[in-house]
Amino acid sequence: MIKFVLAALWASIVTLGAVLYSYQYARDDGDTVAAPPFFGGLDYVRTGVISVPVVREGAVNGYFLARLVYTVEPDKVKRLSVPADMLLVDQVHTYLYANPQIDFSDRSAFDLNAFRANLRDSINERVGEQLVHDVIVEQIDYLSKAEIRDHARRRAASSAQEG
Repeated sequence: MIKFVLAALWASIVTLGAVLYSYQYARDDGDTVAAPPFFGGLDYVRTGVISVPVVREGAVNGYFLARLVYTVEPDKVKRLSVPADMLLVDQVHTYLYANPQIDFSDRSAFDLNAFRANLRDSINERVGEQLVHDVIVEQIDYLSKAEIRDHARRRAASSAQEG
């Protein structure tokens, strides 16, 4: 029993020391250096699932689906007159329609790093300053019309079997 009490006391003291140290370390002395990306100072904006129809020769061939996370500076996001997620989703649509040469159906030819960098740069250019530091891909998919129809058929068949 005494060992348990001593272990709990030791854990409490270590936790208190860590909190006090981090509080002192986080204080702004005026001569601190800005934290690099991924180590603080940036906030993130997560989008919902973005669905962009891929149109080729006047017909919808499929849908580009993505869920993205943008690392942004919090003070700049607060100054935006448009909600950040709306601006970012609109820019994805704008970027994809402005670049019809992107072929999502050929996954080996799709350059994900170039897509992320170009998307970041196009958002920053539209805003007029560096708002987005990085684009992180949480999910990215391309569904052709055939895949969507097949999925719809399977769903209809499974609901008919359940009923």
